[in-house]
Order: sequence, then C-alpha cells, then structure tokens
Amino acid sequence: MIGSDVVIGGISKSFGDFMALNNVSLEIKKGEFFSLLGPSGCGKTTLLRIIAGFENPDCGKLTLDGNNVLSMPPNKRHTNTVFQNYALFPHLTVFENVAFSPRLKKIPSAEIKDKVEKYLHLVRLEGHARKKPNQLSGGMKQRVAIARALINEPRVLLLDEPLSALDAKLRQHMLIELDRIHDEIGITFIYVTHDQQEALSVSDRLAVMNQGDILQIGTPHEIYESPATDFVARFIGETNLFDGTALSVEKMNIQDVEGVTEYMVELEIPELGKIKVTTVDEVHPGQLVSFTIRPEKIVISKEKPATKREDINLFQGTVDEPIYSGFQTKFYVEVPGKILLRVIKQHANYSDEGPDICWKDQVYLSWSAVDGYIVEVKK
Repeated sequence: MIGSDVVIGGISKSFGDFMALNNVSLEIKKGEFFSLLGPSGCGKTTLLRIIAGFENPDCGKLTLDGNNVLSMPPNKRHTNTVFQNYALFPHLTVFENVAFSPRLKKIPSAEIKDKVEKYLHLVRLEGHARKKPNQLSGGMKQRVAIARALINEPRVLLLDEPLSALDAKLRQHMLIELDRIHDEIGITFIYVTHDQQEALSVSDRLAVMNQGDILQIGTPHEIYESPATDFVARFIGETNLFDGTALSVEKMNIQDVEGVTEYMVELEIPELGKIKVTTVDEVHPGQLVSFTIRPEKIVISKEKPATKREDINLFQGTVDEPIYSGFQTKFYVEVPGKILLRVIKQHANYSDEGPDICWKDQVYLSWSAVDGYIVEVKK
C-alpha cells in the first residue's frame, strides 16, 4: 500500500462555547476507504480540516505513519483535499487546473504533460483537457478536482462532502467512480458525508459521529446490523426502536461462528407485549434495554404463518399506510398497542410487481428472534 496510517488521539476542538470535537480518538489503516458519517454540526468536517492542517486542535495528537504532523503546514503533510464546491479556477482549462500545482513546484513541462494525461485518464476525462469548467457537468468538475488533488501524489486523500452538489443518479455514478479510483491507486481515502447510503456503499470502515463524539467504528455490516447506540440505530437506515425490560434470560446450547455464547432473552415492551431476541451481550432479568428490528426483517402476510417455532415473534395489525415505490412497498402497520411498525417488502420477482396487501387490511407480522437486536443495556 502507498497510503498512510492515520492515528488520531484525544483530539478536542472548541469554537467559543461550542465543543466541535470532544476527545476524539481513532485509527485509520493504510490504504483504507474510511468514512466519517454524521449529521450537520457533528464535527466530521472539523476533524477532516484538522487532518488537512487547516485547523489546529485545542489538544490531542495526530500522526501519519507514526510521525507527528500537527506542527506541519498543510503542504508538508502528504494530504490533499477535495471540496464539495470543486474550487476550480474558472479561467483555466481542465489541463491547466490539473497542472497548476506541479507548475508551482517547477516540475519540467514534459513531465507535467505526462502526469496530467495520466490523471485525466484515471478520472476518464482525456477528451476534455481543453475545456473550461463552465463547459463541464457537475460530475465532470468533481472529477477534475479529484485529478488535481491526486496529481500531487498524496498518501491521504481527504474528501469533504464531494458529491453533495450532484443529483441522485450522478451521485451513484460518482460513488462507483470513487471506489474504482481508490482501488486503482491504493492510497488512504477519508470521506466525510452525512449520507448513510454513500458511507455504507463505499467504505471499508466508518465512524458514526454526533455532537463531537465518535459513537461507533466498524464495517458497514457491523454498523447496520449491530448498532452500538439508539442514535446509530436511528441514523443508519430505517428501524423500529423500543425500550423494554428483560423478563428472562436463557443461555443457548449453541455458539456463533466465533465461538461466542448466545442468550435468548424475553423482553416486555409496553407498546408490543412480549418478544424474544437473541444476544451475545450478558443481560439480566429486570434490566431496561433498547431493542430494534429493521423493517426489512419483518415478514408481512394476510395469512397466519404456519410455523410453530418458539423463536418467532408474531403480531396482528392493520395496514395504516402502504407506500409502493417499484422495487419495494413500505407498510405502516398499527398493532394493538396503537403504535405503527414500519415494514418493508422487497419485490424480487415478477409476481411481486405490485402490493397485494392494501390499506386497512388485517395482516400478520413476524420475525425471528435472531433478526432483532438489543442496542443498549440501560444503566
């Protein structure tokens, strides 16, 4: 790998009375595509600017490949930043924009030409070298900005909401392009976004941030399937989230693939009643917990499921609102506790081209104990 390891240790940053970062620590591996994900004002851009050298922390340390870089100016850190507003020079051509930094370094013209052509080829803009920025689409402008950053051959590329100005279809295309570019050049990417789907789509790992804190670090699968807090569960995708009390805990006779003991927990949830959920965390009867079940994990049907398995949770309800969107239908189902459960039914087959469950239909909702998740054990 030609990227750099990035280690952030105990970094804090305040702007007046506002605490932007609160004792943040994380390690980003060499060559990793790592995302900082969170809502506006959570501190992710401030952290990126500290890595770039545009902001100084109040305290903490920052190392690249073991070297303390906090005292170094931005141009000495082997990092480059791609901004959401492109920051291209409007009076220069695509070629001149990409060549700007090498020319400042007085690199020979023939070498500059070769390098510019190399990076324009990488971002698939070979035929647009003589155009001005105002002749380009938003996606093309962003690719010019990426080429201009990469021509400096940084070991860490910092991307600050780079796709936020693009429409939805173009964002999806550019995500694929970013992933391809990362795979081809192999350097460390640190990507800032508030869009959960972007982060889940391209990241090797990601950190979920809120109010200056890192709440969870993990792979997209770990973050989605095993959220560490109520906030992470709500912020990543859609979910149904409840507080409940553990009634009983039973040690199961099987272990998961890593040899970890699992427990079957019966919960009392005021809005639902009794449910069963498996967990690898130790829970004691009487403890208050936070429970989540993703909408796509719930099976919805007009007929009562025939299964007699004891680990299946089963409820009846009334369809309050079906929302058909082509590839799926989202149902809001009112259960006896007068709450709405969100349920998503995917349309994977031709026979699923439309919803056969309609408004006000009586339906059954079911899910396995292994599909629910205990997010937090409350103190």
